[in-house]
Amino acid sequence: SDRHKFPFHFQLYFLSSNNGTLSAPQLALSQMTTNTSEQQEQFMDKDMCIRLDTQDNIIGQESKRFCHITKNIQDKNALHRAFSVFLFNENNELLLQERASSKITFPSMWTNTCCSHPLYNIEAERDGVRGVQLAAQRKLEHELGIPTSQIDPNKFQFMTRILYEAPFDANWGEAEIDYCLMYKCKQSDLTVKPEKDEIDNIAWVSKAKLHEMMNDKDLIFTPWFKLIVKKFLDNWWDVMANEGFDKLSGLTDDKVHNLLDVNPDE
Repeated sequence: SDRHKFPFHFQLYFLSSNNGTLSAPQLALSQMTTNTSEQQEQFMDKDMCIRLDTQDNIIGQESKRFCHITKNIQDKNALHRAFSVFLFNENNELLLQERASSKITFPSMWTNTCCSHPLYNIEAERDGVRGVQLAAQRKLEHELGIPTSQIDPNKFQFMTRILYEAPFDANWGEAEIDYCLMYKCKQSDLTVKPEKDEIDNIAWVSKAKLHEMMNDKDLIFTPWFKLIVKKFLDNWWDVMANEGFDKLSGLTDDKVHNLLDVNPDE
């Protein structure tokens, strides 16, 4: 399959299969159906997601596995809190990741810098925006190897929340209220060493390059990322690039944008 072909004139890194460090291009074609790792299976049962009603009120907790099972999503029992980080360098390039082929849901798909969940079993992460800022700092270290000392959670700019559902296959899917977080820093201030069980590849891309990639039918992107790009990201990106990162605070809102009926592919 050539599903993973890439244009090579943008900044793209391939992870070696040996130690997860950045290396010269070495691409192993990964398949959408693959054996998941033991670590991914453990996270499914250990991580407790924050269960929500459609207004983002906490109503309980359930395992990550429970919250991603299709039947539970269809039964409206699986809505949980999530976050999506959009991390930019000083050149206004966005750090993308290709999710590892060993991921249980949405493997081998390109997406924003980091997408994950605040956890109910970490009390501080239940605290709304502050909770997702802390969770984002934690997960940037876990997935991308960026030390927590290099990420200031206070510098995440919260933008908005989206409510969406997305099927993956007959067994798995997503049902989330997703907090969108923007972050900007010098690329040289970051130590990026992606965890091979989480990420196959990364790329720093301009806005034009992102849209070029998204128009490439051989590249697959996650549904939540496509929704955010479709509805919000271009405007945020333009304001940040043309007026400054601090101007993003004027674009934030407290809404939960209901995108349940929005098709990310249209």
